[in-house]
Amino acid sequence: MKILITGGLGFIGSNFIRHTLSKNTDYDIINIDKIGIGANPSNLKDLENRKNYSFIKCDISNFNLVYKVIRNVDAVINFAAETHVDRSIADPNPFIQSNIIGTFNLLEAERKNNKPIRHIQISTDETYGDKLRGSFKEEDRLKPSNPYSASKAAADMLCQAYHRTYGLDIIITRSTNNFGPYQFPEKLIPKSIIRAQKNLPIPIYGKGENMRDWIYVLDHCEAIDLIQNKGKPGEIYNISSGNELSTLTIAKKILIALKKPENLITFVEDRPGHDIRYSLDSTKIRSEIGWEPKRSFTSALNKTIDWYVKNNWWWEPLINEEILNPTPWKPI
Repeated sequence: MKILITGGLGFIGSNFIRHTLSKNTDYDIINIDKIGIGANPSNLKDLENRKNYSFIKCDISNFNLVYKVIRNVDAVINFAAETHVDRSIADPNPFIQSNIIGTFNLLEAERKNNKPIRHIQISTDETYGDKLRGSFKEEDRLKPSNPYSASKAAADMLCQAYHRTYGLDIIITRSTNNFGPYQFPEKLIPKSIIRAQKNLPIPIYGKGENMRDWIYVLDHCEAIDLIQNKGKPGEIYNISSGNELSTLTIAKKILIALKKPENLITFVEDRPGHDIRYSLDSTKIRSEIGWEPKRSFTSALNKTIDWYVKNNWWWEPLINEEILNPTPWKPI
């Protein structure tokens, strides 16, 4: 099977490629990535000489390039996206180009192709908006709160429209917050680990009460692999682990693991449109596909912390002023 992975130099994409090639030697993977923010060629440098892996620098917002690459593949798994909420608030345009126009280009290329292609659209729990009580199911309405989640919701709508109108084999996955190795340092967990090691303040929005369900990236990758092989066209699958923890709790756990003082935590002015709680009901994928997470949160977090401590060669080149001194910094 020949699979096209978009955004394969990013966090989840590179973990998925590594996981897939370690498990399925009969797969051929083509990885395309524009190498923008969040992508890192070092993520898969050790795979460059593999016969069943190839990389092409390609921006999915360029239709002509996408159409050339997509011919003769059996499946497309679309990880390519601008993902950071803070950056989407500061400048929404790249999110529109990558997340909406890029997805549209993939779907158009698939529609005009000479053979069927299975398309897995990697979406997010943020498309639903926040949920004070209970958990979102796949059929619940979308209510995005920021430009990032709005752009992902729009991409989901395009996928559903192309499945219904043109009969394309499309599946949407919506996962909770991922963490693990190779995550770009602007995200909460790696940023907190790195800043704690450097004895720098860890910024926490508001009172740190915002709740997220945290899933280890390899559990997410295994879910996508099962959906690729067993999922039904036109369906949506929520992927969640049930590890609902506040951002403040996460920061405290990291500081305890690194034996750093809790006073490194600094509460800063909340960001606009900050959702209070995300929660997904993943009964569907567990009952229909047979997936369940294998790693406990504590062991996965400890593995992640250990990886960042031992692999400063990977993250040191990615550290910039925004990560070391993020803005706005308005203590409360």
